[in-house]
Amino acid sequence: MRINEYLHFLNTNHTLYNAMKKAEQDEHLLTKEAHRAAHHLRIDFEKGGIHLSSEKLDRVNQLHMEIFKLSAEFGENIAIDPGHVDVYPASLIPKNIHHLLTPIHCSTSGPSGGSRGEKGFRITTDPRNLVSVLQWVSDEKVRKSSYIKGISVPYANIEVLDKLIAARHELAELMGYRSYAEFTVKQNLASSPEVVTSFLCEMSEVIRPRADQEFEAIRKFKREKCGNNCIDLEPWDEAYYTGMMKSSAQNLNSLIVASYFPLPHCIEGLKVLVKSLFGATFHNVPMAPGESWHPDVIKMVLHHPQEGDLGYLYLDLYSRKGKYPGCANFTIKGGCRISETEYQLPVVALVCNFSGSHSSSTVRLTHCEVETLFHEFGHSLHSLLSRTDYQHFSGTRVALDFAEMPSNLFEYFAWDYRVLKTFAKHYSSGEVIPESLVKSMHCARDMFAATELQRQIFYALVDQTLFGEQADSSRDTSSIVADLKRQYTSWKHVEGTHWQIRFSHLLNYGAGYYTYLYARCFSATIWKKLLHEDPLSLATGTAIRTKLLQHGGAKEPAEMMNDLVGEGIIRYCNGGIVPNMTSFLDELGLVEDQLLGPLLQSSKR
Repeated sequence: MRINEYLHFLNTNHTLYNAMKKAEQDEHLLTKEAHRAAHHLRIDFEKGGIHLSSEKLDRVNQLHMEIFKLSAEFGENIAIDPGHVDVYPASLIPKNIHHLLTPIHCSTSGPSGGSRGEKGFRITTDPRNLVSVLQWVSDEKVRKSSYIKGISVPYANIEVLDKLIAARHELAELMGYRSYAEFTVKQNLASSPEVVTSFLCEMSEVIRPRADQEFEAIRKFKREKCGNNCIDLEPWDEAYYTGMMKSSAQNLNSLIVASYFPLPHCIEGLKVLVKSLFGATFHNVPMAPGESWHPDVIKMVLHHPQEGDLGYLYLDLYSRKGKYPGCANFTIKGGCRISETEYQLPVVALVCNFSGSHSSSTVRLTHCEVETLFHEFGHSLHSLLSRTDYQHFSGTRVALDFAEMPSNLFEYFAWDYRVLKTFAKHYSSGEVIPESLVKSMHCARDMFAATELQRQIFYALVDQTLFGEQADSSRDTSSIVADLKRQYTSWKHVEGTHWQIRFSHLLNYGAGYYTYLYARCFSATIWKKLLHEDPLSLATGTAIRTKLLQHGGAKEPAEMMNDLVGEGIIRYCNGGIVPNMTSFLDELGLVEDQLLGPLLQSSKR
């Protein structure tokens, strides 16, 4: 709150704003980056409303504080009210997820379903537990009740979300925009919500036939397993039956896969990547008294033999009570040029929540967790390898629909056998992960690729619609979500549920969720054109560093990507820029020849 108040003070300082306007108009600025910095800083001031009349500015300030408080309330409600379902008897819950649930005893016979004294489990329907229950519990009634409860709470967020949408819309209108989506997207590559929606609908149309085929395959599998008892395929069936189909088709066991990914080996894998691609090395360094916020934290310096130290990385990887949830990369200090001879080195923290502790030698990651670690490491390197003159452009401080590209690119290394064999070794025998196992992992990932992609498109369309033009303010968010799900997915909507009230991306990525799909398309093209043949090439890594990563936000993203890859990575569409999606869809096997033609033609326009 204190930082937020201080930033607000700076963003409403007219002396600073007038100096920035003057600097932008100065034709004698020494570099393009200096002029770009003045331009972007002036825009940032005006996004805070400093250029408006005092009356409008007062209202903008009120709205900023209101939005901040509503966002905090939305997140707090999710933490306070995750929902729960009581299940009897305990035998309905498989042993492999017992550790996630709370054992209970039925005190009275009644609507809970248990008999007096009967043992059961309380399922707290937070996202982590819900995913496990939907994947592993065979009883459909348990899955159904857990699913419905999990996406119907916290009910208080229905009103909070309505207020948040209204506040953001009013803010955008005061700034002269038709919607909050337009206000957000204007400075991005896409430049307008219309371009974003066109991109999402185009991708949706291309993958719909395959998504429908996958839906029918899952429904057929369920009917084979359930016989006459099967009525139809429901949303709470997806994770359970697709998990069974993947395991049976590829003979995959998640515990066996995890045995090849002890966390210390995975950290070594990150070091191998940096050494191979950039010729740099990570070394542990001691911390000053009071520098570390927890004993689990380690500090490493990124060092280049010719250039010296490049930056510092804190690793805080283990779960503990009261810690920030999830996984994220935090910039503690951005890089910038202080003088002709001195450069402020970037400092970042990579924070995860893996089970275990620093003192434990048995921490093994699922492959999904490995992929997440590599993703966040991509963000870290974007900051550590950045060499901008101004901190305003350091590392990940780029256009929102470009920011996720480096992190998505680094996910590819977590799937490539030529990279995995350098560090993925069995925790006890030291055996290198078999190539056949990695191929099975690939096949399992791609089995329902269209279904997963369709879900991401749906999320992005919900985000754009909720923060788009408010043509009919009488419509509630749940009916909007229901209509979009019916229109853009193969799955039915469950009446009475409110999935959007627990979708926290609406806070930090309001009108910006589409950026994940932009990033996946950009990174797919870069991988195919530069890294597919040799993912550990120093020459390629050097090109990625010098033509893209080191510039942060100091250059236009389209200019950097064209310089790195050449033509074909972007398309121009109605005044905005969209990614060429061909490489991404092709690598997942989602584009048949007859569908690929129109995309290839449109990429040339």
